[in-house]
Amino acid sequence: MNVLKELTIASSLNNINLIQRFVEEVCDEFNISNSYFGNISVAINEAVRNAIIHGNKSDINKIVYLAFGRKNESMIFIVKDQGVGFDYRNLIDPTEEIGENIGTGIFLINLLSDNVCFFDNGSTIEISFFIKSINQSLATERASILGAYKCQRVVREFKKSR
Repeated sequence: MNVLKELTIASSLNNINLIQRFVEEVCDEFNISNSYFGNISVAINEAVRNAIIHGNKSDINKIVYLAFGRKNESMIFIVKDQGVGFDYRNLIDPTEEIGENIGTGIFLINLLSDNVCFFDNGSTIEISFFIKSINQSLATERASILGAYKCQRVVREFKKSR
């Protein structure tokens, strides 16, 4: 992948606005529609939040690296933290009734993107969006799955409050 744009931030959630601006600039440059922009924005923000909170343990002295590039018909984002990584092969399914939000970020990233790969024992994530897959039926399917997931969470929270 040829890196076209990159950003390095300190591990603080106060820097999430810089990530949002980065994604907006990329999507503006490549004329990505608003419906697909939402998927990209949420997926990349989740990846960076995970890198800050779980990877770098919110250590302000550590950094998160974000890069964007194109490969064939794909937009590719890479997020890398300075943590030890994690076992991405054995994540808990957050749609099951467990009561924890464990794995929710990775669940959303997988749902909203077209391909996800982990490297460096999980401290690097590569998130791909296939430009040719930008279509209404795919967006509708993803919205339906996300809506069902949100509904399940509301029901679980209601049951816990009783």
